Amino acid sequence: MNSNSENRKVRKTYFWKNSSVDYIYFPNEFYDDYLMKDGSFVDIPITALRIIFSIVFSVKNQQFRPEDRPKQLSLFENEFETENNVFVQLSIKNAEISPSQSSDQILKAYEFLVKYKMKWYKSLNSKGIEIKSYGGLISNPSYKQRGYTVFLISQYWFRKIIVMSEYNTVLYKLAYNLKNSKPVLFALWLNRIPDKNLPINGLPILLSTFNKKFNLNYSTAGDFCTKFLYQVKKNLDRTPWISFTYSFTKNKIYIKPIRSQKPKSENLIDDMQIVSNVKYRLGYFQRRFDILDTSFEKFTREYTLFPIHRKLIETSYKQFIKNCRKQKLNSTSFKDKLFLEELQSILIEEYLKTPTGKKFPNGIPVLF
Repeated sequence: MNSNSENRKVRKTYFWKNSSVDYIYFPNEFYDDYLMKDGSFVDIPITALRIIFSIVFSVKNQQFRPEDRPKQLSLFENEFETENNVFVQLSIKNAEISPSQSSDQILKAYEFLVKYKMKWYKSLNSKGIEIKSYGGLISNPSYKQRGYTVFLISQYWFRKIIVMSEYNTVLYKLAYNLKNSKPVLFALWLNRIPDKNLPINGLPILLSTFNKKFNLNYSTAGDFCTKFLYQVKKNLDRTPWISFTYSFTKNKIYIKPIRSQKPKSENLIDDMQIVSNVKYRLGYFQRRFDILDTSFEKFTREYTLFPIHRKLIETSYKQFIKNCRKQKLNSTSFKDKLFLEELQSILIEEYLKTPTGKKFPNGIPVLF
């Protein structure tokens, strides 16, 4: 890195590591502020999208909802939002974003992410202190290890990825399985269409709206469907995550998402098994301890969305059962919030034993 980067304050370093994780949590605020511009998707290279997916993947265990974990928000602000020009450093394998390791594709991708939206950014932390940072999504990409690119992300953009009030679950390999960015962007947009109250024919969208959103110039809905949507659907049908059906009348196109396509890999089958196990365990806890739905929301979120917290909850539950046997108590005598309070107190002890707990003692998962 050049001398300017040496003056920047790097708070954390992340390394991309291969994993069998199939899904990432894509923050809606980042989607809106970075991928969209004046109601249109940015014209972004597919390799740049892969870098973005790799960034989100690399920091997935640090993501949190501030509404559920206010202490974690306070920790984040203390670490990243007390000084100007604070950064994190990431290292991503080049072969992950370009299987052929094309230098030209890799350079163009990083150049785009450096230059796009490169300016000064201001933000206020919860104490009203103004924090400034400069750059695009990434800064100072360089080769420090053969086959890897190292770069910085400013506090401003890092916050939009880590602190996420709203997000959507997205297939991690989506950007790697497709060769063009438009089907990926379309899938991200498609995934945000709610199933609730969706008209039977699908969501009606004006041709002019689609043209603007995807930077197109079709004169008829028929042309748009046969020349653009057909190819997008053909691409998405090959992924195991999401596709859609479509129809049109005059200047309107009707889109209906099709989710959870039939698994096409062992990893996805494993992931579906995890989902099944999670649902079973949640049902077990709620039935056994008579937990009301209103008391169970945070527990469900922590157990479902964060594998590390799920493991911690299970460890704490085993300790809870041991304690009950030792004290000759019936575990089911703990009902609803009484059970959650008991489990929370054990979880605190278990969390503080972990390396993360020792480093961030206030970042305890909240169960109710």
